[in-house]
Amino acid sequence: MQRCVLLNPHARGGRAISLLPLLQAALPPDAVLHAPRDLVEALALLEALPEGSRVVAVGGDGTLNRWLPALLTRRLELGLVPMGSGNDVARSLGMHRRKPLAALVHALNAETRPMDVGCAQWRDPTGRECRAVFLSSFTAGFDSAVVMRTLTGPHWLRGRPRYLWATLVELMHLQTWTLEITANGKPLHKGPALFASSLNTPTFGSGMPATPAARTNDGLLNLLLAGPFGRLGALAMLPRLLTGTHLGHPRISTRAFETMTLNSHTDLPLAADGEFLGHARLLELSVLPGALRVVSVGA
Repeated sequence: MQRCVLLNPHARGGRAISLLPLLQAALPPDAVLHAPRDLVEALALLEALPEGSRVVAVGGDGTLNRWLPALLTRRLELGLVPMGSGNDVARSLGMHRRKPLAALVHALNAETRPMDVGCAQWRDPTGRECRAVFLSSFTAGFDSAVVMRTLTGPHWLRGRPRYLWATLVELMHLQTWTLEITANGKPLHKGPALFASSLNTPTFGSGMPATPAARTNDGLLNLLLAGPFGRLGALAMLPRLLTGTHLGHPRISTRAFETMTLNSHTDLPLAADGEFLGHARLLELSVLPGALRVVSVGA
């Protein structure tokens, strides 16, 4: 087994590159450190590793999402030095508060455990078949429109403040989608909805406790479904989402599932782990139980 530290120099707005000398100095002799210039180079490095090697990713949720297909294909173990804007995967693994050097030592040496992976398949408006895997969340509807909005946000806003800015701007253009949802083969919802987000981790959007009961190794994903809301209702819901008290609202529901099918009457925006993916009208979601071995803190 090889041990490789892979640093995304573009993570956290390009500030992750400043860690390079610190990590290099702390690296044990049998481990290597790379800072690939782009996704193509990163995937080439991952695909060249022997199966079962350990990769310590220095980055955030978006970094992990882009590297995840190669991690799965090569059956690589994953350790994490959190260096993103959201870090919801790191939160679920108990790693997000660790300092970089402490995280590096733990990620290189600790035992691994299985982590579930989400899988989404859909057809885009041009008819092209698409597939994406994700570690934290797959959003459909308002949440994905917010993700798309963050791409044009002020450069000085990062993490949760940037997400909140995008949310407030998106509220000004609020829309709902008519959805038909089937979970585990049984009809679940038919009618208007603000969003239908599927989570593998308890939080998304930089730490918002969306589905507190979610676990990353239980063989299930968790749907967070919001019915129709007006602007004022959605705005009033935001502080409840931030504090985890939203689940008591009559128009908010959750459901654990292994498989789910979602039909939309109009083009529905999609995003995975905070990365905007486009639009679809038919979406199928499933869980890949224990598909990735990860380093975590505790059980």
